[in-house]
Amino acid sequence: MTKNTLKKIFVKISRILGYEIIDQNNFVSPTLKKELNEDLSTFNKNSIVLPLGEVEISRKVKSLLIIFRTNSNIEIWDQNKKRIFEEKKIVYVEKSLRSLIKSIELSNNVLQTLDIKLIILDDYSKPENLAKIEKIVYDSNINCELVKHDIAKYKDQIKDQKTKETFSNLSSLLTSFHIGKEIGKDLIFFIEDDYIHLENMIIEVVKTYERISSQLDKDIFICPSDYPYLYMNNEKANVLIGDKQHWRTVYKTLCTFLTSKHLLNKYWDNFEKNCVDRHNPFEKYLNEIYQREICISPIKSLSIHMANINSSYGLSPFIDYKKIWEEN
Repeated sequence: MTKNTLKKIFVKISRILGYEIIDQNNFVSPTLKKELNEDLSTFNKNSIVLPLGEVEISRKVKSLLIIFRTNSNIEIWDQNKKRIFEEKKIVYVEKSLRSLIKSIELSNNVLQTLDIKLIILDDYSKPENLAKIEKIVYDSNINCELVKHDIAKYKDQIKDQKTKETFSNLSSLLTSFHIGKEIGKDLIFFIEDDYIHLENMIIEVVKTYERISSQLDKDIFICPSDYPYLYMNNEKANVLIGDKQHWRTVYKTLCTFLTSKHLLNKYWDNFEKNCVDRHNPFEKYLNEIYQREICISPIKSLSIHMANINSSYGLSPFIDYKKIWEEN
């Protein structure tokens, strides 16, 4: 019997037993029939990261509801500052939405069994701005619905605020949480309109979610942005391996984050209380959840917050902002 025949028999037996083989001499995996620089993982089956081995996926992801909150009229809510590149707010909304759609389209091609729906919750955009938003969606090939925010819907729940803009922000946030609670089925992604997303963002977030949730045997929260303010204290963090990059545990986020329908229901009181009034910090009751549940953010950032350059809540480190701006 030749050496090559023995090798083939060994590979077949390994497959039957559920083992994967690494041939480091040829830099291939004969059981997976892939080179080692390819994606070795299989969505909703296993996550393979060299040289850490395989994680069997027990927390499978079936659907992703993305709720994109936009107000194209307000430049920077609650601040008298200009954003990096100093354009009108609608320009940031357009770039944010384009980048998000690009990420969805790539995910639809790669994670073909994942059901993704995008809901755009628009907070009284001017007609000319709304037409620009609608055109971006019309030119895409995704499952998308545009919902107009009704500022009066939860007026009995939300306290009077100093400005109409603050009240409207709280109202649209509460509306987005209710949409997630009412029609979300599995994972729910709440996204604000001033982030530009890397094309692989959704794939990395979803595959990291299933990997780490399977390891921990529990649902988690994911923030896609690497905020600079998280590095400005001596808070300890655990570093975890995601699908293609490192992640760290965090205890604070803004209002762009992903979680599960299960955790949304479990902490519904916190989600509601966060929208009843303008707190300090704004995300006070969301941050309380992260004292009890795992929340992670990427190293480095997958979603770039296009804020003022001096804002501690804004620009993630080690990012080529001009390149990302021009690409979208």
